[in-house]
Amino acid sequence: MDLDALIEQATIANVRVALAEDVGSGDISAALVPAEATARAEVVTREDAVFCGKRWAEETCRQVDRRITCTWHVEDGDTVHAGEPLVELSGPARSLLTAERTMLNFLQLLSGTATLSRRYSSLVASQPIAVLDTRKTLPGLRIAQKYAVRCGGCKNHRLGLFDAFLIKENHIAAAGSIAAAVTAARKLSPSSPVEVEVENIAEFRTALMAGADIIMLDDFSLDAMREAVAMNQGQAKLEVSGGVTLDTLASIAATGVDYVSVGEITKKVLPIDLSMRFKD
Repeated sequence: MDLDALIEQATIANVRVALAEDVGSGDISAALVPAEATARAEVVTREDAVFCGKRWAEETCRQVDRRITCTWHVEDGDTVHAGEPLVELSGPARSLLTAERTMLNFLQLLSGTATLSRRYSSLVASQPIAVLDTRKTLPGLRIAQKYAVRCGGCKNHRLGLFDAFLIKENHIAAAGSIAAAVTAARKLSPSSPVEVEVENIAEFRTALMAGADIIMLDDFSLDAMREAVAMNQGQAKLEVSGGVTLDTLASIAATGVDYVSVGEITKKVLPIDLSMRFKD
């Protein structure tokens, strides 16, 4: 399933849930401001980052009050620097106050995800290898974080359990063997990619003979990765997973594998420090 086709509906749903938990029955603090008051506000980044989350911010404003207008100075994927204004907002003061935290939460998280993605992608920008995310995303924000990953320059692995097979240790045990699991996958959904996770060279050889499209080398040493690449001879795509960090990425890429999947791109995200301030 195409991520682009899911983004619009995910954005609407994400914002609806976020506002429901934050606003609840009403923003009693915003009610202290006269109903007729209008204001202008500016969102500024306090640190260097890769910006992401524009459509989630706009949707937050739309669901709070369609009278809020957004004038953007940046686009998703742009590099921004500390002190740089990102967007100017105008509209009813109460509505701006109500939208503030939910809007910033989305912008901070998604910009943090895009920023870490950029750090990974930039390290191998000149090499024929793709850095992939995983399913280790915040519950309910799968599509949003995978979008942010793409804004940072890395690529998406499968979106969920529905769009590709990933045959892991427990699947193999339940099916009886790697070959049996691959055969069952081909029968169930012939057009879906079939990936098999292996833990040693013997399992790798078996997955290769079974005709897997992609073979995930889980916690392989660099020497074992090189051995798998030599044995593979381009028959399957090879993905490395487990223990991948910014420090180890370059040496892994040099082995000749096709993909590296990194859970921390979406799991160990530090939100970017942003603030919204009313303007005179």
